[in-house]
Amino acid sequence: MGDAPLTAVIVPAAGRGERLGPGAPKALRTLAGQPILLHAVRNLATARDVDVIVVAVPEEAVEESRALLAGIEMPITIVSGGDTRQDSVARALLALPPEVDVVLVHDAARPLVPAEVVDRVAAAVRGGAEAVIPTLGVVDTIKEVDGEGVVRATLDRSRLHAVQTPQGFARDLLQRAHAASDGGDATDDAGMVERMGATVHVVPGHEEAFKITRPLDLVLAEAILVRRRASGGVG
Repeated sequence: MGDAPLTAVIVPAAGRGERLGPGAPKALRTLAGQPILLHAVRNLATARDVDVIVVAVPEEAVEESRALLAGIEMPITIVSGGDTRQDSVARALLALPPEVDVVLVHDAARPLVPAEVVDRVAAAVRGGAEAVIPTLGVVDTIKEVDGEGVVRATLDRSRLHAVQTPQGFARDLLQRAHAASDGGDATDDAGMVERMGATVHVVPGHEEAFKITRPLDLVLAEAILVRRRASGGVG
């Protein structure tokens, strides 16, 4: 790979996906006839600014995942993930080549993220931002509700953003955040660096970068893939 600085994407994919119902780990569930993980990594590999991908999967799925992703023309490393998302990201960080100085972390459960979003995040970090997240403005009215089911406030949605992935970081910052962690299960790497006092910048996300959580999300994702394929795009 040489000594030129590289951008890597870490893909934590060891989650079980209970809300999708019983079956294989979420990333290995089928979307339009192919595993969700394959769609996710294939989309990431089309991004101009991605050089290396590290995927963390359940230990029992390492060989299956390696075979699944073998046809993608991109350096891909498969590692055994941990019990939590945070553990999986930490293990993947250890597998990065030394030349990597920008790290993106992307949920495998967001398999349709457009390459333009990936490149936008990477470019912002390369431009000097410590941490970058793609977001969409909130369109619904948001209420703050207490434990008794009573509305306590209506929040100003103009200041609220729904966060997507990939989230991008200077490698050193992300490593320090994980080293300083209390070992919990952080669902958002940006939150970890925020607690260290780092500034997190926002770039535009995309409606198609939604997270597959429920069976209905699979239906929407399949409809998007049909449209993409009909227009000759990545599917």
